[in-house]
Amino acid sequence: MRQFDVPTFYESPIISTVKDARQVADPRKKDLSPSVIDFGPVRFKIARHFGFCFGVEQAIEIAYKALDENPDKRIFLLSEMIHNPHVNEDLRDRGIQFLRTTKGEQLIPFRELTPDDVVIIPAFGTTLEVEQELEERGVDTETYDTTCPFVEKVWRKSSQIGDDDYSIVVHGKRYHEETRATFSHAKQEGPVVVVRDMEEAEELAAVIRGEQSADFFYDFFEDKYSEDFDPAEDLRRLGVVNQTTMLAEETAAIADLMRDALVDRYGEADVKEHFADTSDTLCYATNENQNATHALIEDGADLGIIVGGYNSSNTSHLVELCEEHMPTYFIRDAEQFDAPAEIRHFDIHAQQETTTERWFPADETPVDVLLTSGASCPDALLDDVVHKILSWYPNARPVEDAIAPFTASLDDA
Repeated sequence: MRQFDVPTFYESPIISTVKDARQVADPRKKDLSPSVIDFGPVRFKIARHFGFCFGVEQAIEIAYKALDENPDKRIFLLSEMIHNPHVNEDLRDRGIQFLRTTKGEQLIPFRELTPDDVVIIPAFGTTLEVEQELEERGVDTETYDTTCPFVEKVWRKSSQIGDDDYSIVVHGKRYHEETRATFSHAKQEGPVVVVRDMEEAEELAAVIRGEQSADFFYDFFEDKYSEDFDPAEDLRRLGVVNQTTMLAEETAAIADLMRDALVDRYGEADVKEHFADTSDTLCYATNENQNATHALIEDGADLGIIVGGYNSSNTSHLVELCEEHMPTYFIRDAEQFDAPAEIRHFDIHAQQETTTERWFPADETPVDVLLTSGASCPDALLDDVVHKILSWYPNARPVEDAIAPFTASLDDA
């Protein structure tokens, strides 16, 4: 796989060494068992897959390239390039201005742009409407387009099944940047409806089976379907695609549910006429990270720490998986805690930061800490977490000794 030019300050002496050693030992990525960094009184269990994915590394490379190539021009990002506050803040510090919020709220009017300005399209992509407005103002939308190739793959699949007269069911969060972009592209090719989770999918399945009316559909899925969507006609043939950061297993379950509903309505013999197989739209990185997290959970730990931006969808799903099995803390960085007594972390259900006391069992040894991060999180932030926790253990093994097995495997390669 292609190697991207990512700034070295995003890398880390500890975590990057572990990841590199695992890649050398397991280049085909078959072994999902966690890496264990043993410091004696505390052990960190690191997921086999986590951190920057292909799409994020590509986006970072293009953004910093835009800075290098245009020292005398105004440079804008359409919105946050990726969902990590540290990356976005560094880009702001280097002079990049943000045109919109992640919710689509305008920060700088497009009318202020000129053809000489540089605009970077974020990794999530953008809507055709925004793209057209920028192009009408003479803005180049292609040179620094960082749209993830796997997002574009979803768009191509949506176009393909739309051309074949299937409607498109998008598993995603309706107002997430990626889903807004996918919705915009998909509706050019066919009718579209968005479902967020299995609960909403069950309601859509009831409409497909004829158990719920068109009026119910319009009410329940308000603002989640394309213009002129007719459930009586447009739910006869369909395929499922996803926002690439959703739980892969949930997307698969929703697709199975849609297929089963169509079988109930039209029979097994004719299901191929009514259901398009779109399983190949699942993002490899999301899938790998989620599978590695399952293996991490199975290995066991006293608590989990998940690092990433609070508005990161793929990170929140890792939290979702872990919190079913152990106390789990979703943090932006190591600044969220100073001692075992208290931690500030994000509650994905209440969608707000909260504080937990006596969160870390420092008096019990050894303490096993599950540690992973989302696809937009720099490895350096995990290093900071490791160092902060190690500061509570004056008798812990030195970092060089703890990572020696990984360093040795790299030396032998």
